[in-house]
Amino acid sequence: MKLKKGDLVKIISGKDKGKTGKIINVQKNERQVTVEGLNISVRHSRPRKQGEKGQRLEMPKPLNISKVMFVCPKCNQMTRLNLKRLEIGQARVCKKCKENI
Repeated sequence: MKLKKGDLVKIISGKDKGKTGKIINVQKNERQVTVEGLNISVRHSRPRKQGEKGQRLEMPKPLNISKVMFVCPKCNQMTRLNLKRLEIGQARVCKKCKENI
């Protein structure tokens, strides 16, 4: 998987289509990412003790990796990533501007 925590992505389908945000969690096995402040789900919790109030908990839910596109920090466009082999490991390269990320 070429996306990492902290990358800026844009959602290309779903209810938050067109919005951008940072990745806060990557689940490699399920091929899902959680984007900060997007794909918010509301969960209601009951009061546990007498006199306590119930709550609405808003939490970001994971999205499938195919619903997000990487936004290049150099050219500021949505793009795909390429992997380039180096002597010490691998580097991610933007397919549009050919810059290392």
